Amino acid sequence: MAKKQRTKRKQLKKKLLHKYRLVVLNEDTFEEKISFKLNRLNVFVTGTLFAIVLIAGTTFLIAFTPLKEYIPGYASTKLRQEATDLTFEVDSLQNKMSANEIYFNSIQKVLKGEIAPQKINKDSLLESFKTDTALANVEPSKQDSLLRKEVALEDKYNLFETATTKGDYVFFPPLKGAISNDFNTKEKHFGIDITAPEGTPVKAVADGTVIFSEWTAETGYVCVIDHGSNLISVYKHNSALTISQGDLVKTGEVIAMVGNTGELTTGPHLHFELWSDGYPVNPLDYIDFQ
Repeated sequence: MAKKQRTKRKQLKKKLLHKYRLVVLNEDTFEEKISFKLNRLNVFVTGTLFAIVLIAGTTFLIAFTPLKEYIPGYASTKLRQEATDLTFEVDSLQNKMSANEIYFNSIQKVLKGEIAPQKINKDSLLESFKTDTALANVEPSKQDSLLRKEVALEDKYNLFETATTKGDYVFFPPLKGAISNDFNTKEKHFGIDITAPEGTPVKAVADGTVIFSEWTAETGYVCVIDHGSNLISVYKHNSALTISQGDLVKTGEVIAMVGNTGELTTGPHLHFELWSDGYPVNPLDYIDFQ
């Protein structure tokens, strides 16, 4: 038995070490060009080393070069970074949309009489409406008064005599008429009342988006327009509305008709309010209604 095993080993060794010649000949002349002396062991070792080097080189190229980005299903570092940035942006936009939704819902509640108007403050809505604007000082400062006088002098020679600017906006009067009730925060009258015949067109004071356009028990047909930059205009006691929530309006576009609707009205007039950064401001400081 042992003799047979030794014989097999010798035969295997002989096969592995048996020399062969690999010759490259010219097919036409049979001239020998190149020849190699080989044996099976050399071919096996050389092939194994070549396979190892090939696998190692391929692994290196995939792991440490941009070629890995061409592999299906593999995301590059740049794409992952962009995806991460987009995730943060989407999350930020969702937070802003949630805050705006709370803000607009609070305006609707105010107009429906569910909460007090003085609690509207966009910066503090997420803190359970803790700010009371009725106690806030909405009177202009000395610097503000001087600026308004300067603007008034400039508007005196302006072709648009009925318009006044605030920031990037040019305000046009929503209605021409006499002022029957002035702006007074102490009496919680956050706008002005302008008398006019019933059915007189009411116009938008600036470009914006309609965020509220419905009937309320106390103030009748009400329209609220968001002009951007935390600026909102409110139109109450209308007899009819010509726009709907979500509509885009232009400066001077007819949005309603003067009326005498709602429990708090005393006759045909327009109750107009202007809110900036969540606080009511006196429309007479920005618009000439005469």
